[in-house]
Amino acid sequence: MNKRKRRFGDRYDGRRIRSLSPMSYVAPFVMRTRNDAHLFFKSRVDVTKTEEYIRDVRRRGLQGFGFMHLFIAAYVRVVSQRPAINRFIAGQRIYQRETIVLSMMIKKEMKLNGQETGIKPVFEPTDTVQEVYEKVQNAVEAAKNEGDSTALDSAARILVRLPALLLRLFISFATCLDYFGILPKAIHNASPFHASAFLTNLGSLGVPPVSHHLYNFGNVSAFLAFGAKYAETTLDRDGTPQRKKYIDYTITLDERITDGHYLASALKYLERLLKNPYELDFPPEHVEEDVL
Repeated sequence: MNKRKRRFGDRYDGRRIRSLSPMSYVAPFVMRTRNDAHLFFKSRVDVTKTEEYIRDVRRRGLQGFGFMHLFIAAYVRVVSQRPAINRFIAGQRIYQRETIVLSMMIKKEMKLNGQETGIKPVFEPTDTVQEVYEKVQNAVEAAKNEGDSTALDSAARILVRLPALLLRLFISFATCLDYFGILPKAIHNASPFHASAFLTNLGSLGVPPVSHHLYNFGNVSAFLAFGAKYAETTLDRDGTPQRKKYIDYTITLDERITDGHYLASALKYLERLLKNPYELDFPPEHVEEDVL
């Protein structure tokens, strides 16, 4: 994303938004935490045609390409056209994030007690579906190959050795540093709670998506979840029954980052992309910049 010259009040991970309505700046003081500002959205997408696209992409050589990659690519494209959904609240101020970064927890082995770790692939607003796929796969493979030595694993291993009281004090201290935008970059980069969005793929577990809360620690403003594919018989306009396949998905948003009309527009655009994924084969004609 294009970076503007930093000004006083900006953070290393975000540019402060200064041209919104007065009420926008009051809202973070009224709703002080992300738990106060949850906005839940649930929908489903007809994947009958989407499955054809996924098979087509796999034939191009993108082995293992699935709905998860498509969902991420669609969200990245939405950010490129509706950049306000990439804002975050910190220190009761509104910031535009400097990057598009997605946080995910993955299992290193698909076993009941398989070890989990986090990945945070970084995307460009111009990324196509193939570029998104490559970045996700590279991050997954790197995390699996690193064993127990990922940044998240190393940090967690150190923290878990602390006595409970010291760990609580450390988290409180880190939260205070983050409030003022001076959290060390090493912690920021390792933290799964500092990202544009958090994604959970429950389809791989064969269950429906959850409406997940946002975390007060960190600055994630969106939580994305999608579930398992299922079939359902519906009626056409003329009353003819048809068997179609669907995937449910949920999005939890921090309503303080922008207004309801803007969020609705972003969500409708996401649905359009999921139904017409061939748009994601090409970079966007232009990238929208957030307001100053």
